[in-house]
Amino acid sequence: MIKLKSIAIVDDDPITVFGIKRMLSSLNVSENINTYVNGKEAIDDFKSIIKNNKEVPEVIFLDINMPIMDGWQFLEEFITLPIPHKIRINILTSSIDPADRESWQHYMTRTHHIIDYKNKPIQKKEIEEITKAA
Repeated sequence: MIKLKSIAIVDDDPITVFGIKRMLSSLNVSENINTYVNGKEAIDDFKSIIKNNKEVPEVIFLDINMPIMDGWQFLEEFITLPIPHKIRINILTSSIDPADRESWQHYMTRTHHIIDYKNKPIQKKEIEEITKAA
């Protein structure tokens, strides 16, 4: 398996972040795992990364419900960034609201990036599939 250079986790729940990081570490799929507690923190860092001609993470785990900037607001800005290659964005949520699935489908049609939608808690097998597909 090809090792990813970087993975980002954008989630304000420390238990979810801990679990994802632990599963990623056990799979040894990435050299670098960055975490952000809200979409604003992540989008600001990604803009800085792009400005400095570095590569944004190849895989992003994204929560929908966060303070300051939620996952949908993050996506709205992210899809406008000048990133020519595809990024795999994995929306992780505990939401059962059908409107969230509709929003996901809406964003899938607006970008060349790969956007997936999974319910929490995510399983190790799903993480393994996500990182292989990237």
